[in-house]
Amino acid sequence: MQDCIYICLCQTGTRVAKAIKFFTKKPYNHASVTGDPTFSVMYSFCRSYKHSPLPATFNHEVIGSGVLGMYDEIPCEIYEIRLTAEQKKRFEEMIRHFQENRSSYSYNLIGMWTVLLQIGLERKRKFVCSQFVAHVLHESGVELAKSESLYRPEDLRHLPSAKLVYRGDLNCYQAHRNAASYHLQGA
Repeated sequence: MQDCIYICLCQTGTRVAKAIKFFTKKPYNHASVTGDPTFSVMYSFCRSYKHSPLPATFNHEVIGSGVLGMYDEIPCEIYEIRLTAEQKKRFEEMIRHFQENRSSYSYNLIGMWTVLLQIGLERKRKFVCSQFVAHVLHESGVELAKSESLYRPEDLRHLPSAKLVYRGDLNCYQAHRNAASYHLQGA
């Protein structure tokens, strides 16, 4: 069995999300990553409280909870990246590192603008969501075309190793996944 990780790109309805979409003109403004095919938990750099954009830091996200539970429809794309066993182990170690050192990290407010303007500025222990996903991918051994500090959610859509496995409403992903699994088992 192949080891995989998954990138979730979505567009929530928060004011910050709408502002980012206005400036970028792109369909998705938020990126999360998970190694769990059931999507019971995803990881990202995002707001810590659903009704306030700050404080923001490394957080886990659950479909139907927090910001991901505030909206009836959340457009998304989910990508699968196949990894070797060693790469998957490094991915899990990276996630564990962020979990154990969460208080040492914070959201990269300046990075919102430097990523938008494509100015490569790496800030120690500070990430926006897409920089975090790119960082975890790179540290896991996934080849990236440019510096982690330049990655936008849109760029993650075009990773050569990423395979689109779902496009639709994030709230409906589990039903889609269960139906796909049923069809595979019944074949």
